[in-house]
Amino acid sequence: MSEWIAYAEEDLAFARHGLTMAKPAHRSIAFHAQQCVEKLLKAYLVYHGIDFPFTHNISRLLELADELTGWLDDLAEAEELTPFATTARYPGETMRVSKREAIRAVNIAEKTFTKVRERFAQEGVKLSKVIQ
Repeated sequence: MSEWIAYAEEDLAFARHGLTMAKPAHRSIAFHAQQCVEKLLKAYLVYHGIDFPFTHNISRLLELADELTGWLDDLAEAEELTPFATTARYPGETMRVSKREAIRAVNIAEKTFTKVRERFAQEGVKLSKVIQ
């Protein structure tokens, strides 16, 4: 579980950094924001021993976690990030991502990170490293 969190932290750090670049690659920023959310949700599922399919679908991961968390409503906007898992990453599937969309993706990832961190804290789980 801690490795999933560490990887999610790295993805969020890269997404945030991307926004500061002189010529930001908005599709890469959105991809890393999506990856952060995906890994956070999978970390929670791993911690609780809940099997999940090989998927980048945020909706599906939220559904699996919802019975324990109620996140389906709280984090519904995270579902917007699902397309960035592939269409923003591979040639031929190129999706144009605006600066505004990239910023929104990072904000959603940050909100998700906060929710997951709070939930782990409520369950008595201390995360060794939490990005600021």
